[in-house]
Amino acid sequence: MKKPAIKSAELPLSSSTGRLSDRIYDHVLGQIAIGILPVNCRLPPENGLAELLGVSRPVVREALTRLRDDGLIASRQGAGWFVTRRPAANAFDFAPVSSIPDIQRCFVFRMAVEGDAAALAARNRDRQALRRIQQVLTKLDTMVAQGREGGLGVEEDLLFHRTIAEASGNRFFVETLASLREQIAIGVNLNRNLSLIQPRGRILRGQQEHRRVFEAIEAEDEEGARRAMRTHIENARKRIFEGG
Repeated sequence: MKKPAIKSAELPLSSSTGRLSDRIYDHVLGQIAIGILPVNCRLPPENGLAELLGVSRPVVREALTRLRDDGLIASRQGAGWFVTRRPAANAFDFAPVSSIPDIQRCFVFRMAVEGDAAALAARNRDRQALRRIQQVLTKLDTMVAQGREGGLGVEEDLLFHRTIAEASGNRFFVETLASLREQIAIGVNLNRNLSLIQPRGRILRGQQEHRRVFEAIEAEDEEGARRAMRTHIENARKRIFEGG
């Protein structure tokens, strides 16, 4: 019997019970999907899980009930909750993507689109656009420095990428990212959630990659910006699906 593998994470939870349970559901689902909570792993008791994640026991119970209904966990009398399987396609019904492979495909698509957007940003950016990118980067630097107290940073991460698309001077890059916002947010949210429970170097690497993109744009290095953005998005995918 495997012992609980779930680790603590400071999640940006709202005061609504439904919203809280959604975040706990997403958090545990992500750990199961990536293998941090492998099949046959025993979850901590509800009280312990509630304390670990900083929520009430009813919130935890609601999230676990949903995971049970999805067939991902099951209770064994007198032994607690156990992971029964990793999520299949329908486990991500909460997301506007149909499967885990779809999340990976979204990363691949982003590499192509955002790589070219970054290259054009390096060519076309003006002083004002560069200042906006730097402001978002500085905000992310602050959040990373604060660790868990700084929050998850999903919105700031999305804003960093959107601001680069805006700096390209081509509205179709901006509109493409806007149309895919929900799909992109799923990958960003999962990645940053996992970063909170992994060694600190993981989130630092992601922020260093952001800075390399900015520096290439600042230097008007089109190929460098394209390469840095594509590398960043590919590494983000690997951090989720390959534990990189």
